[in-house]
Amino acid sequence: MNVVVVESPAKAKTINKYLGSGYKVLASFGHVRDLPAKDGSVRPDDDFEMVWEVDGASAKRMKDIADAVKDSDGLFLATDPDREGEAISWHVLDLLKKKKVLNGKPVKRVVFNAITKKAVLDAMAQPRDIDEALVDAYLARRALDYLVGFNLSPVLWRKLPGARSAGRVQSVALRLVCDRETEIERFVAEEYWQISALLKTPRGDEFEARLVSADGKRIQKNSIKNGESAHRIKDLLEGARYVVESVEAKPVKRNPGPPFTTSTLQQAASSQLGFSASRTMQIAQRLYEGIDIGGETVGLITYMRTDGVQMAPEAIDAARHAIGDQFGPRYLPEKARFYSTKAKNAQEAHEAIRPTDFNRIPAKVRSHLDSDQLRLYELIWKRGIASQMASAEIERTTAEILADRDGEKAGLRAVGSVVRFDGFLAAYTDQRDENESGEDDDESGRLPEINAREMLEKRKVNASQHFTEPPPRYSEASLIKKMEELGIGRPSTYAATLATLRDRDYVTIDKRKLIPQAKGRLVTAFLESFFTKYVEYDFTADLEEKLDQVSAGELNWKDVLRDFWRDFFSQIEDTKELRVTNVLDALNEALAPLVFPKREDGSDPRICQVCGTGQLSLKLGKYGAFVGCSNYPECNYTRQLSSEGGADAEASGVPETKNLGKDPVTGEEITLRSGRFGPYVQRGEGKEAKRSSLPKGWTPATVDYEKAQALLSLPRDVGKHPESGKMISAGLGRYGPFVLHDGTYANLDSIEDVFSIGLNRAVTVLAEKQSKGPGARGRTAAAALKELGDHPDGGAITVRDGRYGPYVNWGKVNATLPKGKDPQSVTVEEALALIAEKAGKSGGKAGTKAKKPSAKTTKAEGGSKTTKAKTAAKPKAKTATKAKKS
Repeated sequence: MNVVVVESPAKAKTINKYLGSGYKVLASFGHVRDLPAKDGSVRPDDDFEMVWEVDGASAKRMKDIADAVKDSDGLFLATDPDREGEAISWHVLDLLKKKKVLNGKPVKRVVFNAITKKAVLDAMAQPRDIDEALVDAYLARRALDYLVGFNLSPVLWRKLPGARSAGRVQSVALRLVCDRETEIERFVAEEYWQISALLKTPRGDEFEARLVSADGKRIQKNSIKNGESAHRIKDLLEGARYVVESVEAKPVKRNPGPPFTTSTLQQAASSQLGFSASRTMQIAQRLYEGIDIGGETVGLITYMRTDGVQMAPEAIDAARHAIGDQFGPRYLPEKARFYSTKAKNAQEAHEAIRPTDFNRIPAKVRSHLDSDQLRLYELIWKRGIASQMASAEIERTTAEILADRDGEKAGLRAVGSVVRFDGFLAAYTDQRDENESGEDDDESGRLPEINAREMLEKRKVNASQHFTEPPPRYSEASLIKKMEELGIGRPSTYAATLATLRDRDYVTIDKRKLIPQAKGRLVTAFLESFFTKYVEYDFTADLEEKLDQVSAGELNWKDVLRDFWRDFFSQIEDTKELRVTNVLDALNEALAPLVFPKREDGSDPRICQVCGTGQLSLKLGKYGAFVGCSNYPECNYTRQLSSEGGADAEASGVPETKNLGKDPVTGEEITLRSGRFGPYVQRGEGKEAKRSSLPKGWTPATVDYEKAQALLSLPRDVGKHPESGKMISAGLGRYGPFVLHDGTYANLDSIEDVFSIGLNRAVTVLAEKQSKGPGARGRTAAAALKELGDHPDGGAITVRDGRYGPYVNWGKVNATLPKGKDPQSVTVEEALALIAEKAGKSGGKAGTKAKKPSAKTTKAEGGSKTTKAKTAAKPKAKTATKAKKS
């Protein structure tokens, strides 16, 4: 019997059927070990030695694999066919060597691009060794990401409170979004006019022609700058005679694009299906791993992480056969089409994304897929089949028209097009890029019959005023396209990078556009001011190119790390001398449009509106940056930074208290105010006054007396629970709108639900919450901010964010972090000490004191490119990072 290791259990089940009883297929569940999230996991002083750690779940899976290998005839490593898949195979093999279970048994690496019986059996017949160059490239990339994240992020925590993290690719992607926002803020609209004439042929057909020349000069889109010039030309056209100078009909061929790569699939799924990059990859993963179709599980598409644009020869033959069957012989070109990638630094050696069987048309699998799976599969099938179809044949007609008024002449042009043969358009039509202009396409319509030298009748002359528009914000699709053009990151990382930006609250998505938040813009401005080189597009792309050279065996991975670390570490050290005033001065300058938006009255936006003499400036507080007055404490004016900047930032400040009316019961004034943490409403004065922050989506401009009263009345009683007889209330808390019954909180979808929810619905929402099982009573367990590993007595140790702040969790023991301690900087040693102290005070996990940390803590496994980790109980060795945690 042979053991085969794949990544996912879904693949394991399918592949086991293909291989039969002579093989045992086991899943690694992705990576089996990783660098511990703490200082010292990559050691520059020890020639970049890397410490790997196996978590509890992975350790159990590796034991199962080791036990199976011990009794096997050989091992096949069949993880995914990319750099990450190669790395997983290397990790698995290294761990098995440490366990000494191989005993000379043959070990082979196999890769297949599709999970079909033929693809798997063909791969098993052509095994190879692990590609050491790909593994080296993975190690270099992993080390670089670790060194940037774990050395740059602490600098942000110290110098820019509220910022959460920085990353090698993440920070450059964020810079793209922020730079575009700066372009938009600094954009100055310019006036221009467009002129057209509605003309009539002798046969009575009407068409529109646009002005292209006047006064002997060519007229472009923005040539006519003002109404005076526009109306002068319009007067000429009103009194002119029109004659057709020439008509030219030219055939044009439009060729299909290549099959999808990872990035083009993400772009198309975003613009055509509305999917996020993460959602696209989730669905594609499922289609790749296999769908049950008529009792057989089969992969519907090839591997979905690829830069390649070419299909395998057998797939091209299958596509051409399907084109003849589905569309007819005219749609099949004489020769197959071959494509080459234009993406910078493309290096993936596998195929483009395509259906595994072109005869499996979307209609045949409709009943086996959910709605989103079907839509994505249909998109991939159509693009794949179209890539091998005949060109579309289009006739483009251009009519040049002369307008003459007593010797004053102007030229007009009418353009139209008609599809004479749809070709590949019968299967797939590309949608316009989201960043392109939304103006009408002059060539989209068909012109009527127009003949040279014939006279035309003027029906109407139009002169319309326009203003230039700023560049649009990036969508996920257009940002991925830009990153690929610049050579930043890799297709497999785009979805995770975008998800990180959202999770860190650096960007939000509104109407599919990426909007940088104040926190994200502060981080970008800081990095551009003090770490310029490391957020430069060319530098990041050049580093990617070096990593590709490593994977090609052309560069030594340690040399790449040495070159990077030398300059990067020096810059990290320089920031130790950086004063907060230096940081604020740089941010005030870089973010002037955001921090000091222009005022309608034209006054100096940096002068405090309250005291009239103080200078406004960024201030850094425990919870991030805000704008404050230099005359503090005499003047206590503060304002949050707006998420979108511009005038909204000033408006959100509400610099003066606004009276909304009196409470009918207490007679106290209800006011709208602005504080350090944003706008809020208040009833009465003094410390005992009732206050409520504005919920998400509410702006000061929309808050009136009724809304303020509603907020201040919270929480409201909904009614008594029919089973317990206890009151259910609805309110607005730190985590949003909720209903509460007997200590159990359940989230509501919107603030409006708080005011409108009735008893029946509230009971249903609470029941749904409790049906989720253990932990449903009370608040939902806080999500882990950081995983520290296993406790010596068993059980995971995590850092979490709770109702009263961050804390360390182990089983039932929750230990609050010291005030000011950043959750991301907590080490396992600190966590064990806090847990021991807390457990000692409370009697421990089972009524006894917690044991002291033992040598079992944080056990790591090493190898030829790894090292044994120090036990958590021992003092941590000094590392080359030297970056103190805040």
